[in-house]
Amino acid sequence: MIDTNLTDKILLNALHEDVGNGDVTTSALITESHVSHAEIIAKSDLILAGILFAERTFHLIDRNVKFKTLKKEGGRVKAKSVVAKISGSTRGLLIAERVALNILQRLSGIATLTDKYVQQVKDFDVKILDTRKTAPGLRYFDKYAVRAGGGHNHRYGLFDGVLIKDNHIAAAGGVGEAIRMARSKIQHLLKIEIEVKDIPEVKEALSSRADVIMLDNMPVDMMKKAVSIIRSKNPEVIIEASGNVTLENVRSIAETGVDLISIGALTHSAPAADVSMKLVS
Repeated sequence: MIDTNLTDKILLNALHEDVGNGDVTTSALITESHVSHAEIIAKSDLILAGILFAERTFHLIDRNVKFKTLKKEGGRVKAKSVVAKISGSTRGLLIAERVALNILQRLSGIATLTDKYVQQVKDFDVKILDTRKTAPGLRYFDKYAVRAGGGHNHRYGLFDGVLIKDNHIAAAGGVGEAIRMARSKIQHLLKIEIEVKDIPEVKEALSSRADVIMLDNMPVDMMKKAVSIIRSKNPEVIIEASGNVTLENVRSIAETGVDLISIGALTHSAPAADVSMKLVS
């Protein structure tokens, strides 16, 4: 389900940033009556994400623009494929072009990178998750793109999940005390997740009844030991691995038996997909 109000808010802000009081180049060169046909083309292999947001961008500029999507959202698209065909006021097409493509190339880039991680661990019972390391103001779109690439979303923000991190632990006075304080104050249906860095903290988190234990920046050998301890003591605890996850080591992390692998790079370091728009007539 797409949040249309939030989508429009994000897109209108992006359009205002780019267009301001008007496109002086297009206004000088193109008459109001001029009509064109255009194509959006994938210039690299990609997982398509954000085509509906691109379409909405054109319609926010000109509701009469006709936009025909030719490829499936979340689908694999080969380089040189036509993703969509557009027709309408040339001014409208050119004014909306950059914002629409920026969204499409960013989201398709995130989806494409996410898919690479998912494929690396597809034969394991593990989920690839994003983090809050998203572009400011674009979290809704970034997390949407992760799902389009076959990944899953971690908490959306600070408000919808308890995640006790190293600085919380330091301020609270330790793993056990942090969990105790959180449990005494939060809504009873919320799970408590805590980040741990070594085996003693794993054991303390277990004895303090954490619901989810995040193994943060652990070497794989230590991670295997931690998983073994957690499974033997409380198999109901969800185990997450996080920190310095790469395409080269994600499979070995999955082999430890963790349930979740969270990867900040999905959204903060995904290369943009190569997408362009060309007027064809």
